[in-house]
Amino acid sequence: MLVIVAPGQGAQTPGFLTPWLEDPTFASRMHWLSTVAGVDLIHHGTESDADTIRETQIAQPLLVATGLVAALELFPHPADAFSTIGAVAGHSVGEIAAAAGARVITAEQAMVLVRERGKAMADAAAATPTGMTAVLGGDRDEVLAALEKHGLTPANDNGPGQVVAAGTVEQLEAFAADGPAKARLVPLSVAGAFHTEHMAPAVGHLASLARSVSVHDARIPVISNRDGTVVHEGRDVLARLVGQIANPVRWDLCLETMSDLGVTGILEMPPAGTLTGIAKRALKGVETFALKTPDQLDDARAFVQKHGEASPFDTTPTWRMVVSPAKGTFHQAEDAAGADLLAPGAAIGDVANRRERHRIVAQHGGQVVEWLVEDGDLVSPGQPLLRLHPEGAA
Repeated sequence: MLVIVAPGQGAQTPGFLTPWLEDPTFASRMHWLSTVAGVDLIHHGTESDADTIRETQIAQPLLVATGLVAALELFPHPADAFSTIGAVAGHSVGEIAAAAGARVITAEQAMVLVRERGKAMADAAAATPTGMTAVLGGDRDEVLAALEKHGLTPANDNGPGQVVAAGTVEQLEAFAADGPAKARLVPLSVAGAFHTEHMAPAVGHLASLARSVSVHDARIPVISNRDGTVVHEGRDVLARLVGQIANPVRWDLCLETMSDLGVTGILEMPPAGTLTGIAKRALKGVETFALKTPDQLDDARAFVQKHGEASPFDTTPTWRMVVSPAKGTFHQAEDAAGADLLAPGAAIGDVANRRERHRIVAQHGGQVVEWLVEDGDLVSPGQPLLRLHPEGAA
C-alpha cells in the first residue's frame, strides 16, 4: 500500500521552488494559484530569504500550492491516482493539500482557505507572545508530565522521541530551565503557539468561511491529524481542517493508522524530507521516498508503481459508502441491522479497539443496498462497512 503525505510549516527552504519552475506547465499552475491566494508564491519560492518564507501567511500558501502542483506532475492524469494511492495525510497545513488531493475540496478552495488560515493564525499569534520548542528524546511520560507542569501543550506529537511544546514565552522559558531528563530542547523559529488554545480566534474566522465551502466525499482515504482516524465524509474532513488549527497534531496516531493499513511505501510531496525522516524511525521496514526536485519524478513514479494499489472507496457517484475510521471490531447497531432505509445521521454501529470506541453514522442516510461486514468482524481503517443508495436518486 502507498500513502502520500504533505509536509507542514517549517519544511520550506529558500529557493526550493527554483528547479520546479523550469517546467512551463508547473510555472503556469503556480502563477494561477498565486493569483487565487493573492500571494506571489513564485517570488517567495525562489527569491525570498528564510525569514520571509517563515512568515505564516507566506509559508502556508506556498507549501499547499507546491504540493498540489507537484502532485499534477507526478500524476499527469489525476484519475490514475485514485487507482493507486491507498491513503493521504498531511502534517498541519499539509492536511489542506491532502484534502484537495483526495478531491474533498478544489485546489482553488484550498488556496482561499490556506490564505485565510495563514492570515488568521498570524493575527492570533501577534495577540500574545508565544512560541514552540521541540523536545527531542527523553522518556515520553516524563516529557508529557513536564509539559503539563509548566502549562504547555504538546502541539505536535510526531512519534517516538519527537514532541513539540507550545505556550507562552514565559512558560517556555520556565520549561527550558526545568525540562525533562535526557531530552534536548530546541526552540523553533515560528510566529506563535500553533495548534493550541492561543489559535482559537483563527478557528472562529475559518469556521465562518467553511460554512460556504462545498465539499465532496473523499475519493482517497484521508488520515486525520486530530486522532489518526480515516475520514471519508467531506463535511467531516473540512470540520477537522478548521478545528485542527487550535488542536494538537497527532502524527503519532497517523503513523499508527498507516501501520494498521499495511503501508509498504510512503511518498512525501515537496518540499520533502521531514515526514519521511520521521517515518524511517517510526515505521521500520516501510520504504520512503522524499520528492524534492523534478529530476526525481521518474523514480517517484516507479516507487508509486511498486507500492500502489487501488483505494478501497467505490467512487461511483450513484453510491455512498460508510467506512471504518479505525482498526477494531465492528458492532452493528440493532436498529440498523434490519433496516431498508436509514435516515441522515442514523447510527449503524461502532468500531471498538483497545484505545477507544468510534460511533459510526450514515451521515447522509439512504437505501441500504449491501452490508459489507457482519457484526463482530475485525475491520481495518477505511474499510467499507455499508453501501447506500441516496434516497430519491434515479
